[in-house]
Order: sequence, then C-alpha cells, then structure tokens
Amino acid sequence: MRKEARQAEAAEKKCCGREIYEWVQALVFSVLTVVLLFTFVIRLIGVDGHSMMPTLQDGDRLLVLNSALCGGYRRGDIVVLRKESFLPEPIVKRVIATEGQVVDIDFFSGAVFVDGQQLHEDYVNEPTFLEEGMEFPLTVPKGSIFIMGDNRNASNDSRDVRLGAVDARYVIGKAVFLAFPGPDAVTEERIYGRIGEIA
Repeated sequence: MRKEARQAEAAEKKCCGREIYEWVQALVFSVLTVVLLFTFVIRLIGVDGHSMMPTLQDGDRLLVLNSALCGGYRRGDIVVLRKESFLPEPIVKRVIATEGQVVDIDFFSGAVFVDGQQLHEDYVNEPTFLEEGMEFPLTVPKGSIFIMGDNRNASNDSRDVRLGAVDARYVIGKAVFLAFPGPDAVTEERIYGRIGEIA
C-alpha cells in the first residue's frame, strides 16, 4: 500500500513539474515573440506636440509599422521619422509629396499644390499660411519625401529650410493604429473612441 502511495505521489510530482515546465516555456515563447515583434515589425511611439491636430493629439500613442515593411510611402501617409539635427524626439508628420513630385504653396490663399493640382485636405486644422523659409516650387529629390503637419500654422516641417524634403532613410515607419489617446487639447479628457486605424 505504501509503495503504491509513493508511486502515486511521484507520478503527481512528475505531472506537476511537467505542467510548470510547459507554463514557463509558453511564457518565455510569448515574451520572445513580443520582443521580436516590437523590435523588427512594429513600434509604439508617442506624439509630442500639437503639430498634427486635429488628426492626432499631444500624448497619443501610435503603433508604427517598421519602414522596411512599408513598401514605400504615398501622399497622405502619416510617418514617424528621427532627424536629431532638427529635433531630438521623433517627428510625426503627413506625407505631402514623394520623389520627383513638385510642391508649391500659395501662402496667401493657404492652398498646397502637388504637380500643379491643388490638394483637397480635409484633415488640416486650417489653411497653410505659415512660411518657414523654403522656396517654392520645390521638386522633391530622389529617395526623399515632403512632409507637413496637419496643424499647418503650428508645425515645423519640410517648409523649414533646416529640414526640407526628408531622406526616406530617416523614416522609422508608418503610423497605422492609434493605440492609446492623449488628452484632448481643449477638454483635457481622453477620448477612447479615437482608438483605431489612422487615416
């Protein structure tokens, strides 16, 4: 009887040990998967400032698809880039034009033109009246993008001669999803209904 009890106890310990091992293995695999995902595929980056209002708020947390997986950028994409000689923190802006396209801005009417066609920009906070020193019309160089903030008159972007058209190699990636909202600029409340895909 004692022998059977000892065997049952040993079998129970063995089963418990196997269960713990399987849990630890699953946990390690999960952590490794998350680390690899956030290293090579997607990143979580915060918006710093009000230059992308009303689309994005200061403090928003964005999921950013790695630049190597984006397959190039198109007008309208919201990108995150880092150019420390211009600003130390990541820069979040909208792509207005890509290589070879001609950008022109009428600062009296606030209209932006790409290849002679006026852009219909329902995402901007107000028309583009702020000049920052760049001369227009401007042809976007090869391998570069022309970027602007949606809050045009409170944005440092490609209109600034210190930044200009940006070499795409500075781009970290494309913002694809609003993961956590920052406080609203007016009410200071977080609007959780904003969570979702970024347009």
